[in-house]
Amino acid sequence: MNYVLYAVPFFFLLIALELLADRWRGVRTYRLADAINSLSAGVLSTTVGLLTKVVGLLTYTFAWQHWGLLELSAQQLWVWLFAFVFYDFCYYWNHRLGHERNVLWAAHSVHHQSEEYNLSTALRQTSTGWIFGWIFYLPMALLGIPPVVFLTVAALNLLYQFWVHTRHVPKLGWFEWVFISPSNHRVHHAQNAVYMDRNYGGVFIVWDRLFGTFQEELDEEPVVFGVTTPLASWNPLWANLQFYAVLWRDAARAGSWWDKGRIWFMRTGWRPADVAASYPLAKTDLAGFEKFHVPLRRVEQVYVALQFVGYVAAGSFLLANGDTQALGVLLGSCAWMAFGLYVLGVWLESRPYAMGLEALRLLLNAPALWLAEEAGLLPVSAWSWGVLLGYSSVSAVALLMISRRPARAVAA
Repeated sequence: MNYVLYAVPFFFLLIALELLADRWRGVRTYRLADAINSLSAGVLSTTVGLLTKVVGLLTYTFAWQHWGLLELSAQQLWVWLFAFVFYDFCYYWNHRLGHERNVLWAAHSVHHQSEEYNLSTALRQTSTGWIFGWIFYLPMALLGIPPVVFLTVAALNLLYQFWVHTRHVPKLGWFEWVFISPSNHRVHHAQNAVYMDRNYGGVFIVWDRLFGTFQEELDEEPVVFGVTTPLASWNPLWANLQFYAVLWRDAARAGSWWDKGRIWFMRTGWRPADVAASYPLAKTDLAGFEKFHVPLRRVEQVYVALQFVGYVAAGSFLLANGDTQALGVLLGSCAWMAFGLYVLGVWLESRPYAMGLEALRLLLNAPALWLAEEAGLLPVSAWSWGVLLGYSSVSAVALLMISRRPARAVAA
C-alpha cells in the first residue's frame, strides 16, 4: 500500500487548517512563493522517486535474501515494533551524517532551505538523497527484517514527521522526553549557532539525548529558519543542485588533487585552505537577517498557484500509476514535471524570460499528452484533448491580460 499517496489529501487539508490558524492568531507563517517552492521540491522528489526507489529496494532485498542473519516473520507483532524503533535509529544516523558530511548535506540541504516553517516545509524533500541513503538501512536487512515491514515502517516514519513542521504547537512537556515534537524540530530547522545540527530523530528524540545532539528550544533565542548558505531562489531544480555546485566550484579551485577529492566527504563546511583564503565566505548576520523576497503582482501569484495545482494532480496521478510504467515513460514524466516546475519557479522569480518560457511550457503540453497516450499512461480520449484545449486557451488569455497590466509589486 502506498501510504504517502493516500495521505496527500490529508496533507493539504492540514495545510488549509494551518492557514486558518494563521488568520485566527493574526500571524503569517506562509508566503505563497516559499510554499510553492517547498511543494514543488516535494512533487519533484516523489516523481524522481519512481525511478530511483528501485535502487534502495533492490539492494535491501538482495541483502535480506543473501546476507540476512535471522529469519524474522512479518506475521509477528514484535517484529513490526522492533522494526519501527530500529528504523528510526538508522534514520537518526542517516540524518545526522546528512548534516555532518558535505556530499550528504548537498542532498539533505533541500529540506532546510525554506526560510519559513510550516506544514508545507515538511513536504520539501530532496531528489538526490537516494544516492547514499539506502546504505544506512542495510543493517535492518542483515537482521532479517522483511522488505514489506521495512517499506511500511519507513512510510510511517515519514508520515509522523509531517505534523512536527508547525509553529502553532507549543512545547509538550513529558512527550518531548521520548518523541520528536514541533518544538524540538523547530530547533532542528534553525540556523542560529546554538541550535545548529541538533535533534536528528524522526520519531524518537531519545537518540539525540543518548548521543549528545539534543537541544531544547529556548525562549530567549527565537529560531531563525533556513540555511547559512541561502538558496535565494524559488527554483526547485536549483534547490537540488545548489550545494553540489558549491562543492564542485571549490573542488575546481583547489590546488591539491587530494583536496579536490576529499572535499566531498569532509565535515560540512570544510573547504581547502587555499580556496578558503582566496574565496572567503561572508558570515550571515542573523540580527539583520532578511528573507529572500521577489516582488510579484497578485494576479501573477494567482496564475502560478493555479498552474501549480495541475502539477500536484499530475504528481499524485504518477504516484498512483508509476509502478506499472516502463522506464521510458517514467523518464519522460520526470522531464515534463521538472521543466514545468522550473518554469513556475522562473515565474515566481520574475525573470525577464519568464513569459517566453511559460508560452513554451504551454505549447509542450500537447506533445506530452500525445506521448502519454501513445505510451499507455493515459487512455486515448477526445475528452482529454478538449480539456487541454480549454486549459491552454484560458491560460493564454490570462497570460495576455497579465502582460498588458501595469506592474504593481506586492509581497511574493
